[in-house]
Amino acid sequence: MNYNSKVSFFGGTFLSSVIHIGVEDFITTIVLAIVGAVVSFIVSVILKYFFQRLKIKYKK
Repeated sequence: MNYNSKVSFFGGTFLSSVIHIGVEDFITTIVLAIVGAVVSFIVSVILKYFFQRLKIKYKK
């Protein structure tokens, strides 16, 4: 399969699925992605803080 065939295949698949996805589903997906990214970031910061505290506590 050459490059043009791949682009045509994926482009057609994408465009045909965009038509069937409602605006509400699209907005819900965006909101859930944002919430997931924020929660992941907060948990990462909290875990980093706790691991640094543990490292300092056990070095003494």
